[in-house]
Amino acid sequence: MTPTADLLITNGLVITMDAQNRIFENGAVTIIGDAIAAIGPADKLGATPARETIDACGGIVMPGLVNTHTHAAMTLFRGLADDLPLAEWLNDHIFPAEALLDADKVHAGTLLGCAEMILSGITCFCDMYLFEGAAARAAAAAGMRAVVGEVLYDFPSPNYGPIEKGFDCTRLLIDTWKDDPLVSVAVEPHSPYLCAPDLLTEAANIARDNRVPLVIHLSETRKEVEDVRQKYGATPVGHLAELGVLAPNLLACHCVVLSDEDMDLLAEHDVKVSHNPESNMKLASGIAPVAELIRRGICTGLGTDGCSSNNNLDLFAEMDMAAKLHKASSLDPTVMDAATVLHMATIDGARALGLDRITGSLESGKKADIIVIDTNRPHLTPMYRPESHLVYAVGGSDVTATIVNGRVLMKDRRLLHLDLEKTMADARQIANEIRNG
Repeated sequence: MTPTADLLITNGLVITMDAQNRIFENGAVTIIGDAIAAIGPADKLGATPARETIDACGGIVMPGLVNTHTHAAMTLFRGLADDLPLAEWLNDHIFPAEALLDADKVHAGTLLGCAEMILSGITCFCDMYLFEGAAARAAAAAGMRAVVGEVLYDFPSPNYGPIEKGFDCTRLLIDTWKDDPLVSVAVEPHSPYLCAPDLLTEAANIARDNRVPLVIHLSETRKEVEDVRQKYGATPVGHLAELGVLAPNLLACHCVVLSDEDMDLLAEHDVKVSHNPESNMKLASGIAPVAELIRRGICTGLGTDGCSSNNNLDLFAEMDMAAKLHKASSLDPTVMDAATVLHMATIDGARALGLDRITGSLESGKKADIIVIDTNRPHLTPMYRPESHLVYAVGGSDVTATIVNGRVLMKDRRLLHLDLEKTMADARQIANEIRNG
């Protein structure tokens, strides 16, 4: 007798993103509890008894997107300071605004970010920010899968104060969330230019001892590379290598300015990379050598970065930009093909976060992190190759259902567990305080 499923998703083009890249033209997915029970043709699974059914109406059913780098609460600073160089943007505008933050504001801003991500098909994100205990609670309340970490740097934080307290804060986060089904914790020093060598090595030790990811901004601009080389006699990547920080659990965000030797080191130590093309373009940081990183076998995921340097959390837009940017910069239309970029936004993103055993693809036994896309739209008609549409034509607003850990968070473009009007009203109130602060 077929067991009753908690959720049946049927009548869709099911794209699994598994190792065989299986696609079921008219497929279905059954979910029991928080996990995928079965995937296959709808004529076999479509009759499965289920407590709830989602009819994909011929649309695409696929793994939820994985946002490997963002600062979710920076939704509060969307449009606050645009069209500025990174150093001026950060030092003259963002850091002063962040000094006004507290846990309640970060919780509200993260909820807004979660709402935006759920509505655009992101089911998992990696967050680096202040008051990350509040961000973790917001992600859990929203029902999203998240990797969170308190940003660590040399100067006092508005949250924990001196760096010694920052290490304590990080250890407490790890202990608090170690058994949570959705939220996990990373150790997150900001960057080689804002973190002393002792800070970087201690952060790496904490991550290694607790078997959690280590996340850092790395080689984002030419100025960063020049400053670190002048101070330490090595590139930022070389500096981390000399400190023993490069490791398979390291997620390096941006990696725009890299030498051949840098890329050799990243490959040698199995470092993962988060590519954030829209933020890098907006801040004029440059174009990361992503095609070369992938050619060398370096696992590379996609990230939106924060809303103050993007200014949205739409990973479909990020896929489109990543594919086209590298074609234009290399004058080669074959690089960063749609299939490669789609992997970056799904299974490779999950691998970059150390979560590929539980998410990033649709496979029996994996967690049910799934999205449904409405393809019955003028801009998605006709459809010859679904991966092409997903990278070059689909937008976040085409997502009609978002499921995380087997729980339906959004259906028919309606958030089911978040009060969107209150979330937006809270953000507007905080923006008024920042504007007048």
